[in-house]
Parts: sequence; C-alpha cells; structure tokens
Amino acid sequence: MAPEDRRTARIGYAVIFGVVAFVGCSTALTSGDGSGAVIADTTAAPTSTIASPQTTIAPATTVVPQTTEASTTTTTVTLPANLVAVAVLDPPIPALGTSDGAETVRLQNRLQELGFWVVADDGDYGLTTRQAVMAFEKYMGFDNPDGKLDGQTATAISNMDLRPRARANSGTLVEIDKAKQLLFFVVDGRTEYILNTSTGNGEAYEEPDQNTPGEIQRGIALTPSGLHHVNRERPEGWWEGDLGQIYRPKYFVGGVAVHGSNSIPNYPASHGCVRVSVPAMDWIWQIGIMPLETPVWVHDGA
Repeated sequence: MAPEDRRTARIGYAVIFGVVAFVGCSTALTSGDGSGAVIADTTAAPTSTIASPQTTIAPATTVVPQTTEASTTTTTVTLPANLVAVAVLDPPIPALGTSDGAETVRLQNRLQELGFWVVADDGDYGLTTRQAVMAFEKYMGFDNPDGKLDGQTATAISNMDLRPRARANSGTLVEIDKAKQLLFFVVDGRTEYILNTSTGNGEAYEEPDQNTPGEIQRGIALTPSGLHHVNRERPEGWWEGDLGQIYRPKYFVGGVAVHGSNSIPNYPASHGCVRVSVPAMDWIWQIGIMPLETPVWVHDGA
C-alpha cells in the first residue's frame, strides 16, 4: 500500500508557552550578548505548565463468546485503544541483507503495516527501506542498528503481533524520542507513522557561522526536551542554516527544526535539529501531516 493512501492527519490544536531563543539550526543556547554563555539547563520544562500528552484514553473492548454445553456466556476483554493487532507473517521474511526482489516487496509491505514509513513497495532495498529497517531495529533496542535485514531483525519483524507505538496515547502530535532516536506521528491517540531520526549529540561546538562571515557560533548541541509546536517553516529546497544546509525545515523552537538531511545515522549527530531523510521530508510536506501549530513533544524516553 502506498503511503499516500494511508490515513492522514488533520492536526488541530496549538500549544503555547514561553519563548526560548535559539540560533540557526544549532540550538545555540547562548545569551543574547554574543558571549556564547550557555543558558542553564535547556532540557527543563517550558515556562508555563503544560499537561503531558501521554494521557489515558478510553479503552477499546473486545467481546469474546465462551460456549459450553449448557449455555453461552460472554466475557469482555479490555484493551487500550491505541493497541493495534497485526498478524504474524507465515511464511516469515528471510534475512535479506540489502537484497532487492520479491521478498523485499514483502518486507516493505510489512514495514508499512507496522507503521515504519517506506516511499514505495517496489522491491528496491533503497534509502527509505534501509531507514525504516534501522528505525525498527532502534525501536526493538537491537545493538548496532544498521538497516540491514539480518536474521534477528527478520524474525522480529515477522513475529510482531502488535503495531509499534509512541508513548503518547491521546491527541494528535509529533513525538520525538531522543533515547530511541525515533520520530512518531500520533493521530487521535494512535501511532500512524514512525521515522528514523538523529537529534542533537549533546557536545560543545565552536564553528563558523555560515550566514555571517567572520562570526563564530558556540553552544551545546541539544534538542530541547518539552512540549513545543511548529511555529514557522520553509517549504522549498535547501536552506543555509547558521551551521550548515537544511532541507524544507519545520521549526518548532527557536532555530531548531525537523528537516531533511543526507545523513541520518543510528546515533545522535546533529547540532540540535531533528534530521529525517530527504524523501521523508518531501512526504511530510506532500501529505500535510505537520502543519503550523502542530504540537511537538520531545522527551528522553524515561
């Protein structure tokens, strides 16, 4: 099934809180005097109190009839409404490495069934398939997620009986899990899509400003935790951020954005922005799943 045929979001509510200043795509986290002094604890909660989007929603119910010779009774089994059952694959997908072909079509269909976005089910083990497999490996907590379908990953993908899901189980939002290095699109409490991502590496940097010759950008490469919202965007092509090029960015706090990149490794690597693949960023714009005012919840997975 092509991604554009999947259910898309109408994202409705805005989250408003105190403004924190950042520079470029780097989350420079510096004082306004240009000294480069680091603002205290950028991972603290926003200036106003905002309820966590991880709230309890009404459970779904499954009615299971139980028949005996004497009578038929009904037992109600209560399940969270954000749990979505999927069938175990039979036959299972074999370990493919990065091979193309008919089994790769099955893999791509399975990844989409589990919510891991792939640009097409065309049998080509290309960039987005590798990114989706890497995202699955990260979700499972496997060592050294590399996007190659080895035996462990193939078995796990084949044996899943529930769709992977974000922590948020209500509302419509983007959730960024810095511990897993994953981005989730949650629509009406249900996780619809999962993308591989790479966030700030937490290291100090001192680099030339790409937009202001002679100036130096200094700071800590952090993706700020908290509840934010998309507040500006640049719809077309590559843009020169203060610390390098970014593709079709969706900014959600200061100069920090979700944007396309040619490098999305299996570890935090950015100056603070949230990287996704260039095809994934095009898809985000195409289906309109992340418009202005979309809530963006960033957390450390704890």
